[in-house]
Amino acid sequence: MANRIVQYVKDTRGELHHVAWPTQHQTIVYTILIAAVSVFIALYLGLFDFFFTTSLAKGLNTLPRTSPIEVTQQPIQVTPEAIPTFDTSLGGTPTNN
Repeated sequence: MANRIVQYVKDTRGELHHVAWPTQHQTIVYTILIAAVSVFIALYLGLFDFFFTTSLAKGLNTLPRTSPIEVTQQPIQVTPEAIPTFDTSLGGTPTNN
């Protein structure tokens, strides 16, 4: 088992010598290119977001306003007779006494 692992590591190192690694100049150019494209896409999407958000807000402001719904709460009068009780001898169904 250990012999197979050692052979795998040797083969992997040998393959890494065959890889065509980019030069330092290529790496810098590609990094700058990716950063520039990312900024461009962020600005592009940001402008669309701003445009649609502004348009939606203006569109919603032109709609007629509705009056708010008023909710009134009334206290509940509870008497002990109105509370259901459980009679376990009859199968546990609620009854009103």
